[in-house]
Amino acid sequence: MYLLYKATSLQTGHIPMGTVYAIWAGIGAVGTALMGTIIFKEPTDFWRIFFIFTLIASIVGLKFVSH
Repeated sequence: MYLLYKATSLQTGHIPMGTVYAIWAGIGAVGTALMGTIIFKEPTDFWRIFFIFTLIASIVGLKFVSH
């Protein structure tokens, strides 16, 4: 939670709380999906990988469009 707080008040500029929370949640979702695939050998197919990359692209996009 401290890192979430610090991300909203970076010295390089302020990031809106909604964007920070979306990035925070997205990183958690991607991390959980990847750990499930790597550690617990969950099945991987095209659509699972596709949507993980879509989520990553959305997180990066949010960062670029936030003021």
